[in-house]
Amino acid sequence: MGAAELSIVALIAVVVVVSYLSIYPKVAGSNINRLLWCDIAISAFVLTLVGIKYWGSGQEFSLLLLDVNWFWFTLIVYLIIEVPMAMWYAKKHNITMDSDDK
Repeated sequence: MGAAELSIVALIAVVVVVSYLSIYPKVAGSNINRLLWCDIAISAFVLTLVGIKYWGSGQEFSLLLLDVNWFWFTLIVYLIIEVPMAMWYAKKHNITMDSDDK
């Protein structure tokens, strides 16, 4: 893994951990709608930060068996890191997809 990939993975890891341990409990709690909107905003923030650096650079990022551009690398790695945290958060805060405002 090169320096570019490592910097993106580190950024995503820090943002996801801070979001799920600090921001989401305070802002969204167990409200699925607020959680989803916050997550969209945080995801857009990460994509914007990475895009500012790599948009138009033509740099390829290694994603195991294939090379992809910055957008797909960031999106796929974000999902890989976020899904376990989201499942943990949902279990901890008793969130289901059919929950209403609590």
